Amino acid sequence: MTTDPGTALFAERPWFAANEILAFVVELAALACLSWWGFTVGDSRSLHILLGLGVPLTAIVLWSLFAAPKARLRPGLPVVLLVKTVVLGGGAAAVYGVGYPLAAVVMAVVVVANTAVAETLRRTVPVRPVGPDGATGSPESG
Repeated sequence: MTTDPGTALFAERPWFAANEILAFVVELAALACLSWWGFTVGDSRSLHILLGLGVPLTAIVLWSLFAAPKARLRPGLPVVLLVKTVVLGGGAAAVYGVGYPLAAVVMAVVVVANTAVAETLRRTVPVRPVGPDGATGSPESG
């Protein structure tokens, strides 16, 4: 049996783990879509390169500062959701911008559903028994 609390939590909550994996895939897809859009917008080659690299790098910086699980500046939920909306919603908007409106809608639906489930599951961590007498580790027990 593993003693890592994070691994144990994933083993106890497989749907949580699956949703976290999906969240990571969605984040990577959003970055790829932002880059795709950046490399296609505008007329000049230098603008393509600037936006194709700059937009996803800006998204990475925003994400790492505010929305990542181990963010440097962990603000409240409204700011985290705002950053997620800008980055993940920006990815869906980028897909629309390159000419795939149906794919953009699908991506937006997946982003909203995944984020809603993730934020809900992160705030409902199960209470595990801690001692031989069956006492729980919850604040209510003691």
